[in-house]
Amino acid sequence: MDKKVLILCTGNSCRSIIAEALVNAELEGLDADSSGVKASGKVNPNAKKLLEEKGIWKEEYHSKTLDSVIDNDYDLVVTVCDHAKETCPMFPKPVPKIHVGFEDPDGKGYEAFEATYNEIKETLLPKIEEALK
Repeated sequence: MDKKVLILCTGNSCRSIIAEALVNAELEGLDADSSGVKASGKVNPNAKKLLEEKGIWKEEYHSKTLDSVIDNDYDLVVTVCDHAKETCPMFPKPVPKIHVGFEDPDGKGYEAFEATYNEIKETLLPKIEEALK
């Protein structure tokens, strides 16, 4: 049975969407969702373009609020920005949590999204695997 991971961010438009797609594409036996503490309601166009170029974009990826995933059961909650870490204790279930912060590429050039993608792949994925052992 797959383990479930929730990736939390502030706007759920860049970092958490990229992390969700990478976990689902790269980590076998894991199923990721993402949400935002204050979801923007849209996926950043550069994040979508990057995930399409990498071949891991799925149409079901979208910016969603914590309320939309709060009733799901998760094996791990991951925060990827400091703001989400501060508000993450709102998550009402006793689920293990880890935090790995990434700079927000929103408002920056496409290269910033590529750098964030690589950083998430190299830094976050091994930490998620380690946390779920």
